[in-house]
Amino acid sequence: MEIIHPFGGKTHKFETEFAGKKLTIETGNMAFRADGAVTVRYGDTMLLATAVVQPKPKPDTDFFPLLIDYEERWYASGKISGSRYIKREAKPSDKAVLTSRLIDRPIRPLFPKGYRNDVQVVVTALSVDLENEPDVIAIIAASTALMLTGAPFEGPVAAARIGQIDGKLVVNPTVSEQENSKLNLTVAGTKDAIMMVESVANEVPESVILEGFELAIKEWQPVIEIQNKIVKELGIEKKEYELFTPNEEVEAKVYDYLKDKLGEGVRSPNKNERHEAIEQLHDDVMAEFALLPDDVEDDGKERFGHPDVELAFEKVIDKEIRRSILEEGTRPDNRKNTEIRPLSMQVGIIPRTHGSGLFTRGATQGLTLTTLAPAGAAQQIETMEEDTEKFYMHHYNFPPFSIGEARPMRSAGRREIGHGNLAERALLAVLPEKEEFPYTIRTVTEILSSAGSTSMAATCASTLSLMDAGVPIKRPVSGIAMGLMVNHNNPSEYVVLSDIQDAEDFAGDMDFKVTGTSEGITALQMDIKLKGLSLEILKAALEQGNEGRAEILKAMTDVIAEPRADLSEFAPRITKLMINPDKIREVIGKGGETIQKITGETGVDIDIDDSGLIMIASADAKAAETAKQWIESIVAEPEIGQIYDGKVVKVMDFGAFVEILPGKEGMVHVSQIRDERVEDIHKELSEGDEVKVKLMEIDDRGRLNLSMKAAK
Repeated sequence: MEIIHPFGGKTHKFETEFAGKKLTIETGNMAFRADGAVTVRYGDTMLLATAVVQPKPKPDTDFFPLLIDYEERWYASGKISGSRYIKREAKPSDKAVLTSRLIDRPIRPLFPKGYRNDVQVVVTALSVDLENEPDVIAIIAASTALMLTGAPFEGPVAAARIGQIDGKLVVNPTVSEQENSKLNLTVAGTKDAIMMVESVANEVPESVILEGFELAIKEWQPVIEIQNKIVKELGIEKKEYELFTPNEEVEAKVYDYLKDKLGEGVRSPNKNERHEAIEQLHDDVMAEFALLPDDVEDDGKERFGHPDVELAFEKVIDKEIRRSILEEGTRPDNRKNTEIRPLSMQVGIIPRTHGSGLFTRGATQGLTLTTLAPAGAAQQIETMEEDTEKFYMHHYNFPPFSIGEARPMRSAGRREIGHGNLAERALLAVLPEKEEFPYTIRTVTEILSSAGSTSMAATCASTLSLMDAGVPIKRPVSGIAMGLMVNHNNPSEYVVLSDIQDAEDFAGDMDFKVTGTSEGITALQMDIKLKGLSLEILKAALEQGNEGRAEILKAMTDVIAEPRADLSEFAPRITKLMINPDKIREVIGKGGETIQKITGETGVDIDIDDSGLIMIASADAKAAETAKQWIESIVAEPEIGQIYDGKVVKVMDFGAFVEILPGKEGMVHVSQIRDERVEDIHKELSEGDEVKVKLMEIDDRGRLNLSMKAAK
């Protein structure tokens, strides 16, 4: 049914099949004031994507001001926050931040360099069916909204998720299907090229990853076609725009000035020496070409504005890096294309932490610390989509001193969350099961020095730290960042670089991070600056990355080959005990009285699972054993013929009540105290007396009949 709104908008609905399910895109029904707005539905997951493009550029901005926001809404899954005090959505969850980054990465490179107009894309979850994940659909929705704006966006972009279930690749597996998948690979790109890759995998071979890339491109073709159809049928026209590009005259003059000063002059294995040489050239260029201050006498030279000279200098340096790699095969630090920077590693260097690993690669250095805690310390995750516990956490910190800057310290931003998540995903496949190792594990990486590939340093340092802590990981994991230099005049000419550093990242075309074990890949993340990559290049990067990972892994295992046999003396020991689930309430006691008494007197931490699994955590083995025996006595069932050390709790004329187990009492009749006749029981027993008794009988009413004389 056609809908015409009073505002003048007209609703248009388009449908296509995507991986065996209907994908519906509708525009004109919501968000009239946005430059582009669509709702996209897949299953019962529905998202609203809006795009707003400011008509004028920001001339004082030296970057593309693109802002992508993914907004979770609890109503989308029919939930209200479980917090007693906060019911409206507040700070974005880590998953929302990661989804925003996921949308951004395939879209940003498709705007022309030098574009300075503010662009904001907001994707809001209206309905989430908990089976069809919204992140892939969010990329499609954002692309479609941008296509409707007429901005110089060289889309459309599509995305697909690839799983591997029972050895077979599956497109867009549901949430429940992913539980049995060895692969969770998200791929985004244009009609015939890949723009972005994100993955977590259970030691999957490179060949399977490449198959996943091919399958994704094949399956998303209808999504590309429907976006082009929408643009054509709605008559969307491209808007005029202005680009802020380097002043060609200034760039030519700066290049002529520097051409005899580059080459070996700015190449050195020592980053500091290289940086100082480039800084000196920068100062010389600014002195030669930048406008002089008003209070300095004009020297008659042709001069230009500081921003033009700065930008020209950066372009010349980047071009020199690209030229030397493509033409001479020479990198800024004189390494070969496949060569890894010098490696250095240490473990066990921090005294009171449960595990520590220091990983240094060139001038990049990461220190990871491991903390072990009882299962009760797990993070409670409550979002629009899930309510769960997280038993392994990796947090990544990037302080300003790591890049030689002085600026205020701030809480974790999108970059820290993204890099931390990548290093976390890299280790998931090798972590022990909770039943095998019932701990909550937290690793924290402090980046102490940054010269590129810090997330891969975090991955390697985390592996070292976990093994130092005695966490029984299946196999060690290493990581490497692969780079790319493409001859833009002849794209068939390219060079893949192993272990890229910051200068090569800035000047290059790709940052492809690969982590894995000796058995296969555990995580991927790829960002590019080109309009897409061919499968040929990706295959070359994966193959070369495999060799680099193996070299790094060898250096790591030379330092520590396997997890330590024993935990740190400062780590809690966990004693496991399985009881009848029906006995849990007895261990907890009324209002928690019993368990509080146990923990208070022994100093242990106790976690009780609904299955009846009890985990007692303490660095004091004696205290843990005391708590274990206490619990065992609470849940123990009285046995006929067993002799117990009991306590008299009440004395009557006809006998005494004796507690033989916590909460379990029996009767010692006056005739069962001793062989001789007892005339006055009160002269024999008093409350609080400790006596040995034997359980003689449990009658049909469950009463315990005890005997003192039989226990002698």
